Amino acid sequence: MSTDETDETDETGEHTPDEPAERAQYTPDEQRAIREALAKGETPHCPRDGSALTRRAIGGGSFGLGYARRREWLICPTCRRSALFDLRRGTRN
Repeated sequence: MSTDETDETDETGEHTPDEPAERAQYTPDEQRAIREALAKGETPHCPRDGSALTRRAIGGGSFGLGYARRREWLICPTCRRSALFDLRRGTRN
């Protein structure tokens, strides 16, 4: 494992290569689980710590593009990770 894949440090502040890194972003599988919960009409929960995700609607004018996007920003109040989804397409952006 390379040192950029670790998150743990020893007493000197150096990364310890034996510990897996805690990624700042949700993995594709975690995003899929959040998206599936939304599609079922359930309250999505953080795959990392189980907290209910806070939902924030993000409007977007067309700005001359001919369409307006409706997106939702889902934020974990505990670990602060987030995911952004296009509501019409049900995809991650």
